[in-house]
Amino acid sequence: MENNQATIVHHPVVARDLTILRNKETNTADFRLAMGRIATILAYYALKDLPLKKVEISTPVTAAQGYEINTEIIIVPILRAGLSLVNALLNFIPDARVGHLGMYRDETTHEPVDYYSNIPSGLENAMVLLVDPMLATGGSADDAIAFLKKKGANNIRFICLISAPVGLQRISTKYPDVSVITAAVDEKLNNDAFIVPGLGDAGDRYFGTT
Repeated sequence: MENNQATIVHHPVVARDLTILRNKETNTADFRLAMGRIATILAYYALKDLPLKKVEISTPVTAAQGYEINTEIIIVPILRAGLSLVNALLNFIPDARVGHLGMYRDETTHEPVDYYSNIPSGLENAMVLLVDPMLATGGSADDAIAFLKKKGANNIRFICLISAPVGLQRISTKYPDVSVITAAVDEKLNNDAFIVPGLGDAGDRYFGTT
């Protein structure tokens, strides 16, 4: 399903792998594999309208016309959970550059706190893929998008596995130029600002720190 700003990816493999991710009995290895498969599918949808330029090549038989991607791509994971999506995206776009944006959630206020940034130059001419497994309150995504825009980014796409309606609404309203690509929109947030039903803490489960 797709609207002007949000693409919700419905795919049999995504449905199966979301079930693996949600299941509290899933071990770390299977969790990582399922995360990578979904990230690859989300990347396909996020990049399906990339601009191309024509190039001339020689096949073993004759000359032929081919295509190259005609924009730079920069991947920016929100640390640390966003790192779980990076390898799958790099398998899809191996020449992408990668920045890092460190944030953690204050357990009392549920608001994001910045602690680190290392972002490549050239944001203004690149397609920037901001990635984080969860879009809950939208606070971290909001803060990250604002940061990237101040650095010059004007073509940002936010990729996440699971969204809460409140977070999706926050980003769509505040940043109408930012597309969101997600595998699911869940029911709500609980009192601790975790997505319900969700999958728990994506970073802890991916890195085995639960």
